[in-house]
Amino acid sequence: MTAPTLDLTATSAALTRALCDIDSVSDREGPLADAIEAAVQAVPHLTVTRVGDTVVARTDLGRDRRVVIAGHIDTVPINDNLPTRDIEVDGEPHIWGRGTVDMKAGVAVQLKLAAELAEPVVDLTWIWYDHEEVGEDQNGLRLLAETHPELLQGDFAILGEPSNGHIEGGCNGTLRAEIRTRGVRAHSARAWVGHNAIHDAAEVLQVLQSYRPRQIEVEGLVYREGLNAVMISGGVATNVIPDECVVQVNYRFAPSRSLEEATAHVVELFEGFDVRVIDAAPGARPGLDAPLAKEFIEAVGVTPQPKYGWTDVARFWGLGIPAVNFGPGDPSKAHADDESVPVAQIVATEESLRTWLSPA
Repeated sequence: MTAPTLDLTATSAALTRALCDIDSVSDREGPLADAIEAAVQAVPHLTVTRVGDTVVARTDLGRDRRVVIAGHIDTVPINDNLPTRDIEVDGEPHIWGRGTVDMKAGVAVQLKLAAELAEPVVDLTWIWYDHEEVGEDQNGLRLLAETHPELLQGDFAILGEPSNGHIEGGCNGTLRAEIRTRGVRAHSARAWVGHNAIHDAAEVLQVLQSYRPRQIEVEGLVYREGLNAVMISGGVATNVIPDECVVQVNYRFAPSRSLEEATAHVVELFEGFDVRVIDAAPGARPGLDAPLAKEFIEAVGVTPQPKYGWTDVARFWGLGIPAVNFGPGDPSKAHADDESVPVAQIVATEESLRTWLSPA
């Protein structure tokens, strides 16, 4: 089977189709990483480093400022939504298919500009990384930060996550916790000699039902929080009173709260229950007062908005690098089976970045 290749002279829309048609569901990014590496290796003004299935391409022009622009190359599983095809939505041309929104259209724009911007006004580090859609322990950007932190250094970062072509500052933090109730097993015909743990979960659900999430302003952007049950499990057999029930909750919290504060909030809400945090990641403050952020906002000419979901901008924030989300595609279509991206947004995103990064 012929190895896939990429033509960086193609339009960013054509590159989007090509990238999406190379299957790169998490754990299968190798062939796409190979194609990206080969394509950027041929660009004379870039220095290329490969770390696992993450590809880093840098300019070294001696500029006094450096911008990091990153995007992940993996997707969630395919569900009869590849190969890509051209469609119209409300009369506007779209590219339909897995990965078009999350986030290969953004990666296409980045690859196109990486090849063409030989003399940008700042030095650039382009990063295309693997395993974003799975566990934190596999995330290619996290592994790059641990093994080659020098490659992530910069004064400002842009993550090409879908944002409808708007600038989305920072991101909410996320925490998942198990709320466990315990009972006593018994035969269901003699329920009075046992204690039903599933019934006790009603109190947990009542806390969630009555919870009123906050809207918190952070550096001028208003973040919406959320606390929701996302999974529930319990029961042994249909004739046994259950001795355990677990309600898994997901707390999305504003970047004004630390992980420790978010954890304390959840523990306090469910006082008296067995609470165990199983996964958590801090949010990122907007950082829109950074000089390069201000310049970028002015160049794009849009009003920044908050990012409600968690993204890897939090990883840059943790390294002391202000970062924003900026990419084509409607975030509500990410992971959807009818995922599609407006061609006009791909073009506009490319033009905005090109204008900002090119000499006047």
